[in-house]
Amino acid sequence: MPKLKYDSIKVGDEIPKIEIKGVTRPDFVRYAGASGDFVPLHYDQTFVEAAGIPTVFAQGMWTAGCLSRCLTDYAGAGNVRRFKVRFARQVWPGDTLTCRGKVTGKGENDGEKLVEGEVEVVNQKGESTVRGNFAVVAA
Repeated sequence: MPKLKYDSIKVGDEIPKIEIKGVTRPDFVRYAGASGDFVPLHYDQTFVEAAGIPTVFAQGMWTAGCLSRCLTDYAGAGNVRRFKVRFARQVWPGDTLTCRGKVTGKGENDGEKLVEGEVEVVNQKGESTVRGNFAVVAA
C-alpha cells in the first residue's frame, strides 16, 4: 500500500534528506562482500597507489544504494517504479554525503498515481557525486 498521499504532494516538494557522515573503507569492503564487487580500486591501497590514485574510493553502486534509501524511506521499497542514476565523481573515505531530492512532476500510468522527481548525492564540498531521477507510487 503506498504511503504517500498523491493530493498532498506538490511539485517542488523536497524529499527527506539522509546524511552519511564519515564514509569509511570498511563501508566499501562490506559492500564488496554483499555485492561481489571486489575490484581492488575500492579496498587495496597498494593497488590504487600503483595506479596513481591517492586512495581507495567507493563503488558507484554503493553510493547509488545510499541514495536509494531516500526513495524507500519516502515512498516505501515496494512503491519505487523507476530509479536511474549517473555517476559524476568519486566518493572518498572521510567524505560526508547528503542524499536529497525533489518532486518535479505528477501523473498517472497504467492506473497508478506517480510522483516523479530528481535525486542526487552531494559531498561536504557541495559537489554532486551521483544524480538521478525517480518515479514512485502514491495513493
